[in-house]
Amino acid sequence: MKDLKKYEAIHLLNNNYIGYLSFIWENEPYVLPITYYYDEDKECILSYSTEGHKIQAMRVNNSVSINVVQLKTVNNWQSVLVHGKFEELNGAYAKQQLHKFASGVKKIIFKKENKYPDLISDFSSKAISGKLPIVYRITISRITGKRRDF
Repeated sequence: MKDLKKYEAIHLLNNNYIGYLSFIWENEPYVLPITYYYDEDKECILSYSTEGHKIQAMRVNNSVSINVVQLKTVNNWQSVLVHGKFEELNGAYAKQQLHKFASGVKKIIFKKENKYPDLISDFSSKAISGKLPIVYRITISRITGKRRDF
């Protein structure tokens, strides 16, 4: 196993859109898959959700991590771990960032899968119709990565 260089870790974040968000709720660790977009200019992760357990937990304890894995075989994989702070976004800025998230994920899907989703619901399971989405970012404090390639 080898450490990823920072540019390799960022490349992995830039070219994927599914990660595993870790947070603490009532002294218990939780890990959930999320759809994310890595904003390289702002060095943050963008995502959204509806009101629920995950958002409540991150409001109480904003220290989180996100793991992104690119697995080819048992001996050929890369993994990045991002540590950071949850921040809920509001108003027009939140709407702008949700648009950036959706556009970014659509581009990655097109590049990886050669299809271009029309709607956010085509790639994210969170139904936001009728409810306001909670847009958030994870401000990154540290990125580490490992790889194995025999």
